[in-house]
Amino acid sequence: MTKNIGFLSFGHWNPSPQSQTRSAADALLQSVELAVAAEELGADGAYFRVHHFARQLASPFPLLAAAAARTSRIELGTGVIDMRYENPLYMAEDAGATDLIAGGRLQLGISRGSPEQVVDGFRYFGHVPPEGTSDADMARQHAEVFLQVIEGAAFAEPNPRPMFPNPPGLLRIEPHAPGLRDRIWWGAGSRATAEWTAQQGLNLMSSTLLTEDTGVPFHELQREQIDRFRAAWTEAGHEREPRVSVSRSIFALTDDRDRAYFGGSGDSDQVGFLEGGPARFGRTYAAEPDRLIEELAQDSAIEAADTLLLTVPNQLGVEYNAHVIESILTQVAPGLGWR
Repeated sequence: MTKNIGFLSFGHWNPSPQSQTRSAADALLQSVELAVAAEELGADGAYFRVHHFARQLASPFPLLAAAAARTSRIELGTGVIDMRYENPLYMAEDAGATDLIAGGRLQLGISRGSPEQVVDGFRYFGHVPPEGTSDADMARQHAEVFLQVIEGAAFAEPNPRPMFPNPPGLLRIEPHAPGLRDRIWWGAGSRATAEWTAQQGLNLMSSTLLTEDTGVPFHELQREQIDRFRAAWTEAGHEREPRVSVSRSIFALTDDRDRAYFGGSGDSDQVGFLEGGPARFGRTYAAEPDRLIEELAQDSAIEAADTLLLTVPNQLGVEYNAHVIESILTQVAPGLGWR
């Protein structure tokens, strides 16, 4: 099965001498350069994580717009935007403008959020859950408003004495990006959330973490999540075909650098607790290309997804991360029928 293959970067930066990414400026500029390099290598997507109050990438739209201006083909996205922090109408303007700059290449992953660096950080951004509701409820309400307004429907009462002439009738958020609503993904951490995602008509973005554990291997639990998503999508009667992405840490050991960085780091699933509940974390794949092909062929969740996002160690620099991506595209993907 041919797959869209992209990278997912957390955009870490650290002033340590061991880091190739020592400042926020480094993280942002290197992210653009890696998107350019990935497009030249034939990759299909450049995705960026969003974390607030951290030495990582945070505000995605300036970065995505900059990458869009430097590329022409590759998809540009997020994995994921925490909707607890977002003003949905302002976000709709940013997303519309960025998608127009990108020529319709934006693929936005959004979600209810995950544990953050500070306690209730969304409150510092001016967002407080209404009484009797949770922060997750607030995130979904923000998402609902965002999804409504990017469809382009007019809803705002025009000023009878505007600074500039208005078209007749109610006004919509501008700029409007046609088709963007079909390119929004929800980051789902459970099977139930995947079913909810399908009901909303959103694409499914599933990472290397599931906020539940049934005792089966991670890829099998994730495959069940994907199957439930597709079944719920069919039941909901949506007309278009949905997309499904999974992310994985995959390193082909092809030279001494690879072996020094990742030799021996291939591991098994990990089970732990997140926000007081069980969680299952996916494994890292690190092996010679032939061995990787054998191991990845057994990953039933990757098999079911149309999009694979390679999590990259961005602090090792643009040149090395381009090498990591190229190794998968040229030495692993063909052997699995992905290319």
